[in-house]
Amino acid sequence: MSWARVTSFSLLTLAGFLAAGCGKTATTGPEGAQPATPAATTDDHSGWWCSEHGVPEEICAQCNAKLAAEYQQKGDWCKEHNRPESQCFLCNPKRADKFAAEYEAKFGSKPPKADGT
Repeated sequence: MSWARVTSFSLLTLAGFLAAGCGKTATTGPEGAQPATPAATTDDHSGWWCSEHGVPEEICAQCNAKLAAEYQQKGDWCKEHNRPESQCFLCNPKRADKFAAEYEAKFGSKPPKADGT
């Protein structure tokens, strides 16, 4: 065999192995297991809305320790649930309505249901 044929055959074989390996995903854990936090609902805090806590990201004291300290200093703090009283939907679920209205005004639809409490 000539050098060109050996090289061509080697490249084609390598391409075949690469193509056969593509498209398969590594599986870990039991078949059909769901991840603990689905990627689609993970909040990376880069958007306007904190989907985990149901408030605009810029005022979410549960995600931002500096903001939490500011709320505590102002006396706006629910000690029982460790969040601003003004954002404590556990003490008063009606408080969520204000933030939902802000979301609806900005996006024209209801906000996603908050993941966290």
